[in-house]
Amino acid sequence: MLLAVTLFLGLLLALNVLARREVALSHRVLIAVALGVLLGLAVKAYLGHETQTLAAFLSWSDVVASGYVSLLKMIVMPLVLVSMTAAVIKIDAVATLGRVGGLIVLILMATTLVAALIGAMVAAFSGLDLSGLVEGEREMARAETLQRRSAQVSELSFPSILISFLPTNIFADLSGTRPTSIIAVAIFGMLVGTAGLYVRAQSSVLGERILKGMEAIQVLVMALVRLVINLTPYGVLALMLQVTASANASDILNLLGFILASYAAIALMFLMHGLILKVAGLSPSRFFSQAWPALSFAFASRSSAATIPINVEVQIRGLRNHPSIANLSATFGATIGQNGCAGIYPAMLAVMIAPSLGLDPMAFDFLLPLLLIITVSSFGIAGVGGGATFAALVVLPAMGLPVALVALLISIEPLIDMARTALNVSGSMLAGTLTQRILQMPVAPENTRQEVTE
Repeated sequence: MLLAVTLFLGLLLALNVLARREVALSHRVLIAVALGVLLGLAVKAYLGHETQTLAAFLSWSDVVASGYVSLLKMIVMPLVLVSMTAAVIKIDAVATLGRVGGLIVLILMATTLVAALIGAMVAAFSGLDLSGLVEGEREMARAETLQRRSAQVSELSFPSILISFLPTNIFADLSGTRPTSIIAVAIFGMLVGTAGLYVRAQSSVLGERILKGMEAIQVLVMALVRLVINLTPYGVLALMLQVTASANASDILNLLGFILASYAAIALMFLMHGLILKVAGLSPSRFFSQAWPALSFAFASRSSAATIPINVEVQIRGLRNHPSIANLSATFGATIGQNGCAGIYPAMLAVMIAPSLGLDPMAFDFLLPLLLIITVSSFGIAGVGGGATFAALVVLPAMGLPVALVALLISIEPLIDMARTALNVSGSMLAGTLTQRILQMPVAPENTRQEVTE
């Protein structure tokens, strides 16, 4: 174990050397992903038979992995609250806020609908059928747990989901006590910002003071955000090491078909994002190049919520989106219209389960309700690891399908969830970029990087 710890520390120091040599953050993140995978495979081969020793090593590397994720979670709520408030106050009129937020939500829902259709088609054409998988004792135990959890979410309705978005105790939501706490904090920030707009309209002197005060607070919070973001390569290295070294080979082999189909659907949706950008007159290559730091962290962390700070930073500085658009799309995209977790995943599960119950998943009377339910239920799915399972627990009962079979896939969830989360974040950034393109809102002067527009 000592050798493994030494190698891990050596790689961390190597990343620090690259930072001192001013290697671009995106390049350092890519290097960290590769190094994490290689070290994870080496450690698994070297210590795989010594489970206690491997667990002890991973507990040390987890200090860096979990520590970095904790720091990101720490800044999410302050960033959302301050950025949303400041972004709204800077808008010229309340009507502009409605246009921005409404357009972002519309794009997120539309892309989720497309993602669900792609997931359903890939599952159908792949011939995937959960009835052919073997349910062991471990899966059956998980099934009982999921059945209990499904009872908690089966009573959810679209009106109740909308009500859950509203803040009732802002201090409780700031501590993240609910799955929809982020969206509640965002709404509270929007309300405070809207109040600031009315103050600006009534008194230019007070409005100017409020505006300058919020700008100062925002600068301070963004400085904190950049301090944490600079730690991204180290966090990604540790996260990729954790995933690679702890993966269960037998689980992966047993469900290899589902893994391949999932990645195929995710890849197709990424291509769809690029096609949408192309049709909109934007450069897909430049978009994904600028978005890489956020996508790579989302891939490693499996958390759309934790990626919000990087998402906002990339949109403002790299993609040159207006701060209001960046904050709204990053925040909404973490809980609304997740293309991977709330779109592709439940659609694939429904299509895989349907044949075992004698249903034709490609029948119009099955596919259309499925797509509509997925699109509506994509509201409020928590942007954290395991959010896709929650999405499935909402969609499957609504379609009259059993949720117990979801347990078969939990063992390989982390492996697929990484790519799904990256797709979620790509979808939120796509919504922000398209909104910026459509509304043509002015870009802040400090954003000096090359535009995505061809």
